[in-house]
Amino acid sequence: MKPKLFLITPPFTQLNTPYPATAYIKGFLNTFEVPSEQADLGIEVILKLFSREGLQGVFAQATTNHKPKNINSQRIIALQDEYLKTIDSVIAFLQGKNPTLALQICQEDYLPEASRFAQLEELDWAFGTMGTQDKAKHLATLYLEDISDFIVECVDENFGFSRYAERLGRSANSFDELYEALQKEPSYIDGILLSILEEKIARIQPELFLISVPFPGNLYSAFRSAQWVKKHYPNIKIAMGGGFPNTELRSLSDARVFEFFDFITLDDGELPVELLISNIQNPNTKEFKRTFILEEGKVVYKNNASKPDYKQSQVGTPDYTDLLLDKYISVIEVVNPMHRMWSDGRWNKLTMAHGCYWGKCTFCDISLDYIKIYEPIAANLLCDRMEEMMTQTGQNGFHFVDEAAPPALMRALALEILRRKLSVTWWTNIRFEKSFSADLCRLLKASGCIAVSGGLEVASDRLLQLIDKGVTVEQVAKVTRNFTESGIMVHAYLMYGYPTQTVQETIDSLEMVRQLFEAGVLQSGFWHQFAMTAHSPVGLNPEQFGVTPELLPLQGSEKGIFAINDINYTDKTGIDHEKFSFGLKKSLFNFMHGICFDFELQEWFDFKIPKTKIHPDFIFNALQEEENFTTKPTAKVVWLGGKPSVENFTKSKKGNSWELAKLTFHDKKESFAIQTNKAEGEWLVAILDKIAVSQSKVYSFQEIKTDFEQHLPDFELFWYSKPMQTLRAFGLLIL
Repeated sequence: MKPKLFLITPPFTQLNTPYPATAYIKGFLNTFEVPSEQADLGIEVILKLFSREGLQGVFAQATTNHKPKNINSQRIIALQDEYLKTIDSVIAFLQGKNPTLALQICQEDYLPEASRFAQLEELDWAFGTMGTQDKAKHLATLYLEDISDFIVECVDENFGFSRYAERLGRSANSFDELYEALQKEPSYIDGILLSILEEKIARIQPELFLISVPFPGNLYSAFRSAQWVKKHYPNIKIAMGGGFPNTELRSLSDARVFEFFDFITLDDGELPVELLISNIQNPNTKEFKRTFILEEGKVVYKNNASKPDYKQSQVGTPDYTDLLLDKYISVIEVVNPMHRMWSDGRWNKLTMAHGCYWGKCTFCDISLDYIKIYEPIAANLLCDRMEEMMTQTGQNGFHFVDEAAPPALMRALALEILRRKLSVTWWTNIRFEKSFSADLCRLLKASGCIAVSGGLEVASDRLLQLIDKGVTVEQVAKVTRNFTESGIMVHAYLMYGYPTQTVQETIDSLEMVRQLFEAGVLQSGFWHQFAMTAHSPVGLNPEQFGVTPELLPLQGSEKGIFAINDINYTDKTGIDHEKFSFGLKKSLFNFMHGICFDFELQEWFDFKIPKTKIHPDFIFNALQEEENFTTKPTAKVVWLGGKPSVENFTKSKKGNSWELAKLTFHDKKESFAIQTNKAEGEWLVAILDKIAVSQSKVYSFQEIKTDFEQHLPDFELFWYSKPMQTLRAFGLLIL
């Protein structure tokens, strides 16, 4: 009999949608009928904590521990009855179950208000464009953030909505601090976590307990959970996998970690988990894939399995069964419509391709398998999985969580979605490469794509070349314009403090970003400071990039190494990049809301900065350049519209008469008509039917040209005529 597995994501990740790792593994286990159950303990703890009963405990803890000194916390204590009265209704509203509450919330005398509401005066202008539901959602988010601030000050300093005790997990070479924290009595929030875990373990009785740790902010709770299970159910085997061990624990040697875990697996989890099941069924098997275990008191890395990893086509459809999909809460922290997508709405998570098709960026962990091994999934299989997940979850929103979705696969997926007539909403991460033509962006939009995010990183061509990004700022401007004009929102990841970056380049990057927002081709962005990681080209060859890493001790403590990823270093420029953080982020916040473009860049900083060397119309001028209209013979031609109605008529002039055709089309917004001569009209009606997006065959431009020339002369004259340009504007795409 196959052992039962229990899979969890420990607190905390997102509030609005489950992190997909356990759903991926459960989907894989389904392919060979291994029984499993999964839980997102993050949302379950949040719902217990942010309830009337949970807040009563919070206020009791706060007054028992110490009297709050902070004026804001004192105000919240004084208003505790109002918080207890409103909390359950607000959570139900954010779950989409209590929409009428929006009217009360928006009157602004319903929710108790503390310091987070101070920013409302600055944002009053934004609410004019927000509906009642969105405004209420934003106000309710501020209300929850006030309570969160109170919990941090008075109950548990490690609390955070999307992370918990993150500081303890952030690349600690030594396990000492985390180990010490785990010897202390569980906190109030730990108590909630462990009470939920206790009920589930008692009911499920698993033989293998899998804990996925995607981020440093999940690490502490993962160890707390494992610690409790080891103490109360010593026969249950416990394994850790996920993004954190994949990047940070590759040099693990501290044996104390195995007081909590029996196995720690790296990279793709499917085969390692299958072999753990085999080892539980038959302890003599002793075959492992990328797995740390403890042997004779020492940490040993086992990778002795002969079986290869599974192909992406073999791993099954992610299975969200058991997760509380109707209980996630949507919040709006920032009113920017693109920025909110990470916290608002329920998204089914899928991947178009394993790894990254570019795989060259020097700041990225491209030496690790999860990026290095590129394997796309066929568009028809992706669509099969989407349809299966829509049936399973009742949700048609998809977030493709690729490192960078490949343009060719995005095109194939969009065509397949349209061919199947699926109604879906989707977004993903991309590279701003020139393949994203205006027509490709229009196709993606037609298939349901509403947004893309991508790394502009450093808006400087010298540094983009050093990063090996494969793009220029000018190219990024044109691509973001193509997306924006098609109705797809764009978010840019921005970086400062890259090795050898000068102050001038930082300021010039900010000016480029200002111009991109002012031109309306970027809707959202986020600045982060460069971090050197052990598995990136910069981390592996620091001398090539002008940085000197601080030497890591061979042992994290006398007990051994725990985590190694972020590496401290000195840059030969000697610049303190940290000091630019506040000004970069404050300016970006304003740009995202469409204001302050006329401010001098100096106004964002409280120290002297150089004037930008970027021409004030650099981006504007780049966007004025004419596109190259030459069409490759291999380009694909697709018609998104429907069949026209045809009316033939005769036109006479000066004794001559000729037959014409009027083709009338109807799209979702309007009707329009074009006129051609009768023969061209008949050919056009026939070819539009052939190249309709609903057809399985996709024709090339050369095939269209050849077909035309078999019937009529002067293809170029016809193709570039005014009627055809009208069709181009209404959905005749060259891809």
